[in-house]
Amino acid sequence: MELLRWDIIQSYLPLYRDAMFLTLRIGWAGIFTAIGLGFVCALIRHFRIPILDTVVSLYIELFRNTPLLVQLFFLYFGLPKIGLEIPAEPCGILGLALLGGAYMAETFRSGLEAVEPIQMESALSLGMTRQQAVLHVILPQAVSISVPAFVANVIFLLKETSVFSAISLMDLMFTAKDLIGLYYKTLECLTLLLFFLPDHSASGLRTRRFLGKEASVCRLWGLMCSLTYDGKNFPIL
Repeated sequence: MELLRWDIIQSYLPLYRDAMFLTLRIGWAGIFTAIGLGFVCALIRHFRIPILDTVVSLYIELFRNTPLLVQLFFLYFGLPKIGLEIPAEPCGILGLALLGGAYMAETFRSGLEAVEPIQMESALSLGMTRQQAVLHVILPQAVSISVPAFVANVIFLLKETSVFSAISLMDLMFTAKDLIGLYYKTLECLTLLLFFLPDHSASGLRTRRFLGKEASVCRLWGLMCSLTYDGKNFPIL
């Protein structure tokens, strides 16, 4: 008797492939949205913009202290009660973006606050405006400092995609559970799941290696920006 039915594995393969692409598509769309949202929130908190600072603080506390599953349930099952229906895929992206944005905001804010205040004072003393000092002096250093926590958040958000099955998205976990429940081919389904999960997590590892190199690029960017101002070179004494 065969331990594994290879013909069954072959017939299930397209379902798992489609599930992996769906998982990665929703995951990365949510992550990129979270990066933009988190960056804006970090700037608001760092510069303490009135009213918005309080709103962003409440948003961060709320979404960092509730699980993604609860947030998805509220978005997918709760909002239709007040007449606002969101399809499953946009709901998954929105839920991941809101959760990730809260974590990314604190990551970027910590990077901004780690830059010494004298950096801003020095840039202003050289004739830069506040906006130019932030863009050319503060941000390159803050991004470089934030890289380790940023990569950890990206990997964390990729792993959180496993709960998308709760809102009927045919991700990897949903596909495996559904096929096991229908045909009781547990070993074959789990074998395929183990085969596709490394491909899913490898994207996070590639991100870690890539962004690890980006830290040195950020430092180089900061050095170049510190020597340029409105297209003109500072005199190097």
